[in-house]
Amino acid sequence: MTLKRQLFLASLLMLIIPWAGLQFVLELDQALRDQAQDQLQGQALRMADVAAAELGDQPPLMAQEDAVLMHRADSPIHPDGYGHEWPGFQDGNQSWQSLDGQPVIRWQAASHGRYSYLLVNVRRPDPAYLDPAAPEKPHEFLRLRWRTDTLVTERIIHTPTPGKVVGRYPFNLSRRDHQVSGEWHSVNGGYQVELRLPRLTPGDQLGFEVAWPDPAQPGMYLTAGTRLDPIPLITGRDPSLEARLATLLSPGQQVFVTEPAGWLIARGEAPVQAAGRHFEQLSPLEIIEQITLTGLRALVRLYQPEPRPISDNQVHMLEPGTVGLVQRDDTVSLMAATSVGNGRHLVLTQSLDQILALSGNTLGSVIARSVLLIIGLMLVLLGYASWLSWRIARLQRAVNASVDPDGRILGRIPPSRAADELGELNRQFSHMVDRLQGYTDYLESFSRRLSHELKTPVAVIRSSLDNLEHARTDDERAGYRDRARQATDRLSQILQGMSEAARLEQSFDQADREPFDLAEVISEATAAYQGLDPDHHIRYEGPETGCRMTGSPELMVQLLDKLVDNARDFTPAGGLILVTLTRSGDHLRLSVFNEGSSLPRDLSGEIFNPFVSVRKGSGEGHLGQGLLIVRLIAEHHDGQVQAGNQVHNSVPGVRFDVDLPAP
Repeated sequence: MTLKRQLFLASLLMLIIPWAGLQFVLELDQALRDQAQDQLQGQALRMADVAAAELGDQPPLMAQEDAVLMHRADSPIHPDGYGHEWPGFQDGNQSWQSLDGQPVIRWQAASHGRYSYLLVNVRRPDPAYLDPAAPEKPHEFLRLRWRTDTLVTERIIHTPTPGKVVGRYPFNLSRRDHQVSGEWHSVNGGYQVELRLPRLTPGDQLGFEVAWPDPAQPGMYLTAGTRLDPIPLITGRDPSLEARLATLLSPGQQVFVTEPAGWLIARGEAPVQAAGRHFEQLSPLEIIEQITLTGLRALVRLYQPEPRPISDNQVHMLEPGTVGLVQRDDTVSLMAATSVGNGRHLVLTQSLDQILALSGNTLGSVIARSVLLIIGLMLVLLGYASWLSWRIARLQRAVNASVDPDGRILGRIPPSRAADELGELNRQFSHMVDRLQGYTDYLESFSRRLSHELKTPVAVIRSSLDNLEHARTDDERAGYRDRARQATDRLSQILQGMSEAARLEQSFDQADREPFDLAEVISEATAAYQGLDPDHHIRYEGPETGCRMTGSPELMVQLLDKLVDNARDFTPAGGLILVTLTRSGDHLRLSVFNEGSSLPRDLSGEIFNPFVSVRKGSGEGHLGQGLLIVRLIAEHHDGQVQAGNQVHNSVPGVRFDVDLPAP
């Protein structure tokens, strides 16, 4: 599995956080709804007591025909017969009264200021209007009857043609009452009468009926409308009761009080104050947060119980003691229904958004931000994984391009400047390829040098053997045998030098590493060299003690042997060989300087390879293995060796430096 997929799967585990948060929000939302439901039920009981005290001994309305509902208009109504100003009437919210299964009449009453208004819609395609020439002829008319205190008033509305109408006294139709006036207007499928009446209030009585000739019984009339005897009671919303209940409402709550017949006598609402800023004032991050929060609310509602759809006209159908969720229009609310007494009901609702505001706004905002943060982190992780994958792939391509299938080095790996582990890995690969290239070059040069070293003694042996066959005297044969013997010794020295370096590398595995004082070892060894070589001045400069390190003192003596032996070969008689030891921080530097010839510049880095020697002549007895052993011992102690020309006290020479780590 690729690194990108691994990080993607790991980042998916972070989704447990919003999932757990969602579960917490759902549980909290359920707990808040249960608590709010209990509080709502208690509040409904308290408001029912207030409503019962406010209504007093007012008798309940038990049937629809017992009363006419008087709406409160928000503004004066102009009676023009069209009914545009009547809320909900043109939308068909008023039910039809049927006759023989066919809808015939519907109506609506309202009041505003000093007047009451009545709108009657009759579905009769061919109404029979008044014939002024024969007023006794049967025709359509509207009979009104109302009662205020103990006074009963009755008026007749008829007209020869659609237009303006006024009230007429029933026993003297020629006498007009301009307190009752309005418009008789033809509409599709019938006609519509809109009237203005004297002010009528709840507690007064109002009844009306529409009469038209019965085609089956000449001289008889059919009627539709309300009762006229007894006159239905006017009912409507009680302003004093509504004002009293409004003081008990909290934001987002609505209250309804209904009669047993279903009439709404009180309705109150406490609107929710709009909070927050306009959309134009939100930052892009806040817009994303609001979108996430809206999705969270929808998710919370998804786990809620299904609400019961209900309209204002169905509120009275809720039985006392009913609690739960209801949906009115597009609003989901908590509901509690209770009894007011005398068959009246009180229904209290609480907007669910107010409850969701606790879990959906406060904690929901936190969870919405956490979801956005986690999504952002996932994208960052995926981007970071893609970037790492691209860097690893690039490094892989660079490694593949640097080595061919046969293992030959084709080129260098470009080093990285990144400071992380991948950058270090890139640099290590680059160094490794460089070292492999150097080792490859070393092997190639080693084979050439070995071939060169072996070629001369082998040629001498071959020529000596060939000449030996043709020698005529014992002296000639002895000379050829001596030359072959010398060449054989040379081969033996070459093989012995190679074996010495190989044995030294093998001995590193068995060498014991121990702490020792390098200053004591070097000073004693230098003193011994001076006693063995009186032809040169071999001197030590440095501390006698206090240069401790960990390693093999025997190998360090062998390293110094090789350096001093190499220095004697290039130092003239009476010349100086100076051995120094210095400490700098956590490193020790062992240096050997000898007076004499300088080191060629092109060989300063190669003289530590096998079969490399700068001795003039045949270099008999020297195979260039000594400095190789110096390098191997230095690397075994995690050190490095280098050589260069130096002038000491105005005398030129060569200096070898061995840098070693010290604790």
